[in-house]
Amino acid sequence: MSKLLNSSGDEAEFAKPLYVPIKRRSFFMYAGATAGATALLLSSCSDDDNTGSSSPNTVDVGSGDTGVLNYAYALEQLEAAFYAYVKTGSYYTGAAAAEKAIFDDIAAHEVIHREFFKAALAGSAIKALEVDFSAVNINDRTAVLTAAKTFEDLGVSAYNGAGQFITSPDYLTLAGKIVSVEARHAALIRDLILNGSFVDATVVSATTGLEISKAPVDVANAANLYLKDGSKLNVSNIK
Repeated sequence: MSKLLNSSGDEAEFAKPLYVPIKRRSFFMYAGATAGATALLLSSCSDDDNTGSSSPNTVDVGSGDTGVLNYAYALEQLEAAFYAYVKTGSYYTGAAAAEKAIFDDIAAHEVIHREFFKAALAGSAIKALEVDFSAVNINDRTAVLTAAKTFEDLGVSAYNGAGQFITSPDYLTLAGKIVSVEARHAALIRDLILNGSFVDATVVSATTGLEISKAPVDVANAANLYLKDGSKLNVSNIK
């Protein structure tokens, strides 16, 4: 697989969408422009990267660095779709203005992350995934926050679990920047549910003080519960 970055010197430009502060009202215009500009920095991957569907019901994210990036792209698709779903339903019943603002900001971040990976992968990107959030009661605060916690915790544990499979230092740096944002999301959502729960024993080891990571197969199994047939993830080639 050829490098997605033209050189390590391009890392600052490549990562710019992840750390330039933007106003919410100009977000969508900015995100679209960023996706196009980022694509100009990238070189294509070789044809032997397998990012197609290995069966009618799964999408193979591929192998190597491309596989890890597609894996991250899939999760960002899921998260972005969830927050769009929440906003489409005009949030949950009784949602306070402050909580709506939190969801707006998180939603904006997730779309930036999704579009960033889509542009970076270019022709090697997996398809747009079809989601299924029918199990989530969109009108119920507890149900929405619980689902948000599930997705944010899953994202953090996924990035940490897959970091060992990244060979490019540039990609590892960028993954570190994104997972830091996801961890902030997770902490905020958790504290909306129960103050002080952002570092409880379900996400941080009481023995080591380290985030509890998850293997790609475990993350895929959890994510697939919210993906339709034909969009379920196959991560068997990430290793």
